[in-house]
Amino acid sequence: MNTENVAKHLRALWRTDRIIADIRLRHLLVGLGLRAFAALIAAFGLLMLELSAYFALVQIWSAIAAAAILGAVNFAIAAALFAIAGRAPSGRDIELANEIHDSSVEALQLEARAFQAQVSGAVHHPLSTIVPVLVPLIAIIIRSLRTSAGKSAATPTEAES
Repeated sequence: MNTENVAKHLRALWRTDRIIADIRLRHLLVGLGLRAFAALIAAFGLLMLELSAYFALVQIWSAIAAAAILGAVNFAIAAALFAIAGRAPSGRDIELANEIHDSSVEALQLEARAFQAQVSGAVHHPLSTIVPVLVPLIAIIIRSLRTSAGKSAATPTEAES
């Protein structure tokens, strides 16, 4: 298990999660804004239809047709805005972010499996993990004993001369 790889994969996972959240948040905000605008236009359409009913009572045909047409157009615009607001976010951005996210998760799972194999190997065969540490340690102890023995042997000869 390489800690640099784990850190790299965790960083990539964190960044892609941020990108995915940012894309989804932007999509939600744009959709919400368009829906609010569509609701405003629908309110104006309803107002125009009410105005057309008023004109129907006051005058017959000329002002009625104009207000009814404006109300129908406002409802058509509101329906189009609702359809645009309800569409899915751009596919390429979210697909790429999801691919990177999935590959980071897979790489972290591979690192975790490798670490688990190392730990289980150390538990089943403790000497196999201790021997690589003991061999250099024994070599260092032997060298230090030789140098201390060499220094103690060199000290009396210098005193004699």
